[in-house]
Amino acid sequence: MPTSSPPAMAYSTENCTVGRTMAILGERSTFMVLRDVCNGIRRFDDMRRHSGIPRQVLSNRLSLLVEHGILHRVPYRDPGERERHEYRLTPKGFDLYPVLVAIAAWGDRYLADPEGPPVEFAHRDCGAVARVEVVCEAGHRIDDVRRIAPQPGPGVKPAP
Repeated sequence: MPTSSPPAMAYSTENCTVGRTMAILGERSTFMVLRDVCNGIRRFDDMRRHSGIPRQVLSNRLSLLVEHGILHRVPYRDPGERERHEYRLTPKGFDLYPVLVAIAAWGDRYLADPEGPPVEFAHRDCGAVARVEVVCEAGHRIDDVRRIAPQPGPGVKPAP
């Protein structure tokens, strides 16, 4: 391997957690479902109307998120109707909330209409807009992402 190759070329991507995550979350409609659930839209028909996701695609995304433990189904029954299910975030799903906030912030910065973003995420206690920050384990806030360098982790495997 030439010396000019990035160090990451020496590592296998076979167990890449980014790739594994994107295998679950990589579809646009998956994040639209997560957006709706985080916004309190939990019922299938409401999600379908709000998101415009086709019925079968929505059903597949919800099944995938339930299968991976990101959402769980909670039964409900409206008077005179059959039992149905709402979809709620699990603790694993709540761990994705900062990811959604970060994606929204990027979209707000680069893709919002001139009037501004359509939704803001506010701290329930004080009402201030919340944002995601990068902080190292030593507690340093990292404002310039160029100050972050990938390095081999404990699960690294050599490239074949």
